[in-house]
Amino acid sequence: MILASLAALPATADVTSPSGKTVECYCTDRNHNRIELGETICLQVDGRMFMAQCQMSLNVPMWREIQEGCLSSALDNSAPSLDTFGIYPKI
Repeated sequence: MILASLAALPATADVTSPSGKTVECYCTDRNHNRIELGETICLQVDGRMFMAQCQMSLNVPMWREIQEGCLSSALDNSAPSLDTFGIYPKI
């Protein structure tokens, strides 16, 4: 029961340095916003868009691609949503 409730809590991303100082570990996005370990966002790099998760690798926070493309609710208004060329116009 206790383990189940602890699993729902976010993981703390703090590391203690050899000098005893606590070092916070997190990623940053393009706008320098803090993104916590385990969070997933859409990244655009060199014209490519993909879903990436903030993870640790060799004690360094880094972005790892987890899915091609990005989830979006935006509609592309530049192209028609339906191809109507196959419809007979006199119906």
